[in-house]
Amino acid sequence: MKKQELLAPAGDVEAGYAALYYGADAVYLGLSKFSARATATNFDADTLDEFTAYAHALNRKVYVALNTVLQESELPDLIKSLDVCTRCKVDGLIIQDLGVARVLREQYPWFEMHASTQMAVHNKEGALFLQKMGFKRVVLARELTKAEIKEIAAIPNLETEAFIHGALCYSYSGLCQFSALEYGRSANRGKCVYPCRAAFMCDGKKSHLFSMKDMALQEDVLDMPVDSLKIEGRKKSALYVAAVTDYYRGILDGKGADTHKEENIKQIFSRPWCKFHFNGKDKAVIDRDFVGHRGLLVGAVESVTHGKLRFVPNHIVARHDGLQIDAAGDEKPFGFSVQKLFVGKKNVFEAAAGETVEIELPKGYPHLEKGDKIYLASSGAVKGAYRYDRPKPNMFRNNKDIDVVVTVEPNKITAICGNYSATINGAFTPANNPQKSAEAIKAAFAKTGDTAFNLHALTIENTQNLFTPASLLNELRRDLYVQITVPEFHGELPPVAVRGKEPAQPRFAIKIDDINYLNLLDLDNFAEVIYLISPQSDISALNKLPKNKVRLALPAVCRHPALFADIIRRLLDGGYCKWEVANYWALEVLPTEKLDISFDSSLYILNTQAMSMAAEMGASQITLSLEDIKTNICNVTEKSNIKTALIVYQDVPLFTSVGCIRDNNCKQCSGQPMWFDLERQGRNYKALSKDCQMMVFDDKPYCIAAEAQDLSPDFFRMDFVYRPYTAEMVQKIVDKLLKFENVSDCINGNFLNKNI
Repeated sequence: MKKQELLAPAGDVEAGYAALYYGADAVYLGLSKFSARATATNFDADTLDEFTAYAHALNRKVYVALNTVLQESELPDLIKSLDVCTRCKVDGLIIQDLGVARVLREQYPWFEMHASTQMAVHNKEGALFLQKMGFKRVVLARELTKAEIKEIAAIPNLETEAFIHGALCYSYSGLCQFSALEYGRSANRGKCVYPCRAAFMCDGKKSHLFSMKDMALQEDVLDMPVDSLKIEGRKKSALYVAAVTDYYRGILDGKGADTHKEENIKQIFSRPWCKFHFNGKDKAVIDRDFVGHRGLLVGAVESVTHGKLRFVPNHIVARHDGLQIDAAGDEKPFGFSVQKLFVGKKNVFEAAAGETVEIELPKGYPHLEKGDKIYLASSGAVKGAYRYDRPKPNMFRNNKDIDVVVTVEPNKITAICGNYSATINGAFTPANNPQKSAEAIKAAFAKTGDTAFNLHALTIENTQNLFTPASLLNELRRDLYVQITVPEFHGELPPVAVRGKEPAQPRFAIKIDDINYLNLLDLDNFAEVIYLISPQSDISALNKLPKNKVRLALPAVCRHPALFADIIRRLLDGGYCKWEVANYWALEVLPTEKLDISFDSSLYILNTQAMSMAAEMGASQITLSLEDIKTNICNVTEKSNIKTALIVYQDVPLFTSVGCIRDNNCKQCSGQPMWFDLERQGRNYKALSKDCQMMVFDDKPYCIAAEAQDLSPDFFRMDFVYRPYTAEMVQKIVDKLLKFENVSDCINGNFLNKNI
């Protein structure tokens, strides 16, 4: 097996230099726009240029994350960002948006395309399809087990990348719409407000139902069968990046997991650690009781008397260190800086492990009980333990490469670079030492000084072995180099065909997961009936429906596509040729070239380049993103070259997760669907646990029928999936939607917002 790449994060240039110093083989970072960590410091053009030049001098790689979805008005700025990446010689781009993929394929084919974890690649089929689209690397969903990762990593000629350490999202990345639809801050656009870290009421108890522990594979990383081992943390400090990179560098280099280095990491930043599902399904991955940085566990409260905390630490504790204590009933640990530290009655600067210490607590400390856990949350010693070198300013930059031809004749010397040339006239006689003459020419033209280029290749044509004085060669070089200007590449947006549309009456589509929901409806009102299937679906009920109206839908998440093989085969044999896909895996298992394919909203198409890419992938229509705003939807539907559907009613899955919140272990689980009622800050939610998957919904449906009636998509779509309905309920809601009336007590997400 070839050497695995250790890939470290850089939210700013200092973190980047720290990563390289402590052994990262590659660094991933974001620019000021289109980064899924929009609130990180990120890199501007000059900083990126200097950093990539330095990294390449060390034979390391730099990847840029342009991994958000883009609105139509942002496409010109995308070109500017890609031009910067070209000038800075970035090694690869991590992307989510199909429009970005199209622009790269058409205008910037020299870039490696890496499929972001935001694309929710969670099975072999999804990875295979993206490989066919031109992706060189796929960043795998964090939720996968070692066996699943191994299956994908075995795909020939496809690089795989997987997370080994850092923060975890509760939802599959790319399938979280909580922040966007509830708070107007889209995770798919780098602006997540992390609602998964909040406390929710459930069954009369308040807890952090969705707040994940941190992943830390530790020595299990040696069993990770991927090409690139990724550390999460573009919002973390350079100190954190240095410590985590150094720790895993040691493991990969055969030095084992260093306990002292683990302790350092936990002091810098650490939630409780877990292996997530790498070694098999694990329910103990959610930290329900506390949220945020905890630190290194160093002891437990023995007593609190007269404002002094007494305990026996298992680690050195020093004055000005930061401690945190899990105080019962508090959402976050109680933290403070050690100002006075006593061993016996002596005021000391530092206490050794095993000594009984007393620490003066700050005013307003909470009630602390014997046994409450104490953590070392910051340490002066650790802060000074990870120093790193960085180059002097302006020492490295990415120059263009040029080729020069020098011709020596008896009466002149000529230097040519492309369309540029310079000549020195004179009388040149045979050299006593032809080799030294050639070396003098090479030495002269290698001096590119402060120019914007490097000498890539030098061809010397001196058939008569004539002598060339150094002074004249330097003059010739200066005369040539002063002329040369190396134009920068400026890309363009690939053309998009605009589809002519005839004015027509509004057409409607309905999506259901229970055919009985249609019992009281007049199907003449619908151009399409979309049926979400599962391996257990009773497809005989489809016989009641007109086949030409039926479109079969596959789910966004499918850990075992083989389970769908039989039902897909039977439906195809039955003549059903209209299908809807919600994730790339479905495009691999369907014979798309023979079918009418629609893309669902979970593929996040917000611009015409993405629409064109969908069409080139075989789609006949796309469903507009639920996260999008009305102004952008108007913009793209007017210029679209593909049919569009706009969802006007749906119970939106805000989270889609493998993190089960049932209070049992998996062996005790009945496997039956279970609903939970949740509440946070006056908002009510519903959570469904079904088939080892959690979905969380707003208690109110998403509905924009009234606000959308002046738009002109090809279809207005209403969805009745996931949550239970009766035929009577569906009929009542449909009657309103057909008249472009909203149901009472609904939400409209971002639709009327100015931006997301």
